[in-house]
Amino acid sequence: MPISRGSKGVEEKLHKLEREAEERDAQRRAGAKGHTYKDLVTTSVEIDALELIPEEEARRVKAAGLALKGRRLALAFYDPDTEDAKALLLKLAGEKYEIQAFVVSLSSLAHAWSFYKYVSAEAGQITGKVRIDEARFLVFREKLKNIKETTTVIKSALEANELSVTELFEAILAGALSSRASDIHFEAGEAKSKIRYRVDGLLHDIYAEIRAEPYRLLVSRIKLLSGLKINIRDEAQDGRFTINAGGKEIEVRVSIIPAEFGETVVMRLLDPDTIRLTLNDLGLRVDDRTIVEAELKKPNGLMLNTGPTGSGKSTTLYAFIQHVNDPETKVITIEDPIEYHLEGIEQTQVDTEAGYTFANGLRSILRQDPDIILVGEIRDQETAEIAMHTALTGHMVFSTLHTNDAVGAIPRLVDIGIKTTIIGPALALVIAQRLVRRLCPDCKEASSLPADLKARVKKFLDQLPKRVDRAPYEKPQLYKPKGCAKCNELGYRGRIAVFEFLEVTPELEELINKEASEVVVKKFAKEQGMVRMQEDGVLKVLSGVTTFEEVEDATGQIAWEAA
Repeated sequence: MPISRGSKGVEEKLHKLEREAEERDAQRRAGAKGHTYKDLVTTSVEIDALELIPEEEARRVKAAGLALKGRRLALAFYDPDTEDAKALLLKLAGEKYEIQAFVVSLSSLAHAWSFYKYVSAEAGQITGKVRIDEARFLVFREKLKNIKETTTVIKSALEANELSVTELFEAILAGALSSRASDIHFEAGEAKSKIRYRVDGLLHDIYAEIRAEPYRLLVSRIKLLSGLKINIRDEAQDGRFTINAGGKEIEVRVSIIPAEFGETVVMRLLDPDTIRLTLNDLGLRVDDRTIVEAELKKPNGLMLNTGPTGSGKSTTLYAFIQHVNDPETKVITIEDPIEYHLEGIEQTQVDTEAGYTFANGLRSILRQDPDIILVGEIRDQETAEIAMHTALTGHMVFSTLHTNDAVGAIPRLVDIGIKTTIIGPALALVIAQRLVRRLCPDCKEASSLPADLKARVKKFLDQLPKRVDRAPYEKPQLYKPKGCAKCNELGYRGRIAVFEFLEVTPELEELINKEASEVVVKKFAKEQGMVRMQEDGVLKVLSGVTTFEEVEDATGQIAWEAA
């Protein structure tokens, strides 16, 4: 019986079937010639990369620029082996571009070409006006070494009107990078606005008396750089841009929201150095590292990292992935958003408007024959179930979950609807972590252990699990912060995580199957030898890495008696 195309629902189903067939054909063509396939509907297209190839030429060659990072260029082709495609590749190689080519469907190319409508506007009206002056930016970086120097320059520039808005913004950005800031905050006030840097988790005022007009111009400058609409002031907007800072590219993620007295801006500075961490860099004790390495050698299982936003969960999982990644392993991620780009790893980003959610994306990833999968966050039952079944069917899966501690992950998974009969077999390791500030190694001062703490510390060490080597802590040397130019006079420089690791053993799996309460599981974890986050923090204090105050800020008042 012939299918009628009169029904809208039937039309949509036919279109979906045709689209899926087209993508399967693209996958087949890519595999047959040893190329990498990509579905552009779930991939962002950067205007800077797109405009490298004129639209007329792109349509003739059946190609499109996707992403441009320095001289590294990602290109999509219907067929990169045609004469026209080879000529384009040769031309771009002659212009010193390092090219990564992908095979895509014609529908994907049509999606990418649809962005050409933005190229002419940006090229004619914005390009050239919103670029960071790299030479001037590097001069500012040399001049502004810390928060104090940056505050002096910004204050002088604003009060005396010494710098243009472009130069002022570059100085603010350069000072933030030199001060190791993770975020820059522009906060609108009724009479005057302010600039603040977040350094090692804490906010610091840079200048708190910006007049209305300079503040408005700064916000407009940020919007231009981020590709946002300048004339929209009553809606939230998100964007990003990339700067070259001393030979490395730093992505800046921008969030703008309307506030009571104007627009408030937060710029997240994504320094790639922060993800180039090894297991050694994470600050793991020898016994904890042994646990992690043993789990990473397994071919399958779900490793969950828990904790609040900003506790370093993703950084830890990136370090795990880079530890196990090799040319024989295929790693694919689904993130929201992609904050850091990792070499040799296929990364995808959630796009809810296109229907590419964590759950749908995870299903699609499984068809790409991965060995290791990173799911940015488990938020719902569907994603959790797919992740766990994936772990049970021969894949290593990494993900994050918002809970207060490692044991709390189990009741959390039950709460979102996961059966205990699946949780136990799928889970391999649950991690919980918080970040504490490191004492500045250049200025920290030795401090004696108070008499009232000596007995508590001895008792604390005596009750630790046998797997913890006590030798490094038997003669503890405490330190206190002092402050110097290298640490912005704060006494602390950088952060380190305090961890706890819950190993899912056969005995714990049996407890989970019996739906044991959280209290029972915590008691079992302690008997099994788990070192809690707070205990790991105390050991880091006794090692001279941080202070008791930092550990208590992150984990609560130290429970010496409970320990």
